[in-house]
Amino acid sequence: MLVLRPIRGDDFAALKQIAIESGHGFTSLPVDDELLQAKIERSERSVEKHVNGPGDEGYLFVLQDTESGDIVGTTGIEAAVGMSVPLYHYRRSTSVHHSPSLDVYNRVDTLSMCNDYTGCSEICTLFLREPYRRGLTGRFLSRIRFLFMAEHSDRFSDTIIAEMRGVSDEHGHSPFWQWLQQHFFSIEFPQADHLVGLGDKTFISELMPKYPIYVNLLSEAAQGVIGQVHDNTKPALRLLQREGFEHRGYVDLFDAGPTVEAKLGNISTVRQSKVCPILIKEQLEPQATTWALCNDKVADFRAIFSDAVEYCDIKHQLYISAEAADTLGVSQGDSVRFFALSSR
Repeated sequence: MLVLRPIRGDDFAALKQIAIESGHGFTSLPVDDELLQAKIERSERSVEKHVNGPGDEGYLFVLQDTESGDIVGTTGIEAAVGMSVPLYHYRRSTSVHHSPSLDVYNRVDTLSMCNDYTGCSEICTLFLREPYRRGLTGRFLSRIRFLFMAEHSDRFSDTIIAEMRGVSDEHGHSPFWQWLQQHFFSIEFPQADHLVGLGDKTFISELMPKYPIYVNLLSEAAQGVIGQVHDNTKPALRLLQREGFEHRGYVDLFDAGPTVEAKLGNISTVRQSKVCPILIKEQLEPQATTWALCNDKVADFRAIFSDAVEYCDIKHQLYISAEAADTLGVSQGDSVRFFALSSR
C-alpha cells in the first residue's frame, strides 16, 4: 500500500534523490542540501502550528511504499505565496493602437510584470519517481492535496494557483529565456532557474524590464512557447484542468509556462469529497471503485487509495479494511474524508 504523510527529518536522503531526478525547471526542489533541509524543517513547523488563516506555512508531503519503506514521490502546498519573498509573473494583456485618421487598427499582445497572486495558496513540488508512474498513483498524488486543503480550509486562501513548467530542451534551455538573456541578462537559464529555487530573486527586480514587453518584438521561438507547458508537464496540466483550474493569462518570467488558478470551493475533488465515520472489516473484497481517503489530522495526516472499500450512499456508511484503518491511523467511528478516484 502507498501512504501519503507529512515529510520528516529522516526523509532527507530520499528528498535529495527526488530533487536530483526531477531535473531542470523543477525550481521548488533544487539540489542544495541546506535548502532541502530548511524545507523539511519548515514543513515540520507548519504542521505543528495552530493557525487562524494562511501565513508563511509550507506543507511538504511524501508518498511512501509501506511494504518496502521507500519514498516514491512528493507533493506540496504553500499556504500564502509572495508574503516574504516576492512572487513575480508576467500578465499577458492586449494593447490597442488605433488611428481613425489613417484607418489603422492594431491589437498587440503585451507582457507586464506583476505580483497579482500575492497571498494565494499554491500547489507545488509534485514529483513521482519513474517506476511508480503507472495506474492511479500520479492522479492520487495530484488530487490528494485538495482533500487536505478541504479538511483544513482555514489554513489556506480561497484562490489556489499552480505554476506549470514551461518549454525547455533536454539541456534545460528555454526559448523564452534566451530572448530575455540576449537583451537584459547575462546568465544562462539553468543558473537563473537555480537562483529562484534558492529563493534569491533580487536579480529579477534589478534586471527584468520594468515596462511592458510587446510580444510581437520577441523572437518567433520565444513567442511560440508563451503559455505552453513542457511535454512532461502536460498530464499534470490536464488533471488540473479537469479539476476546474483555468489559465487567465499569467505566465512564468523565465520559461513563460502558464500559471493556472481555481477557487478552493470550486475544485472538483473538493466538491465531490464526502466526510463519513468508518466501519472496519477485517477483510474486504476489491470493488469496482477505487477510493482516495484521508484522516482529519494535520501533523499525523495520512492518506491512501484502495479498491478494498465499500461505500453505501443511501445509508452513508463507509467500510474499510483493518489494514487501511491502521495505515490511516483511524479507529472505528472516526471520520475520514474521501472521494472516488476511479471507477471501472
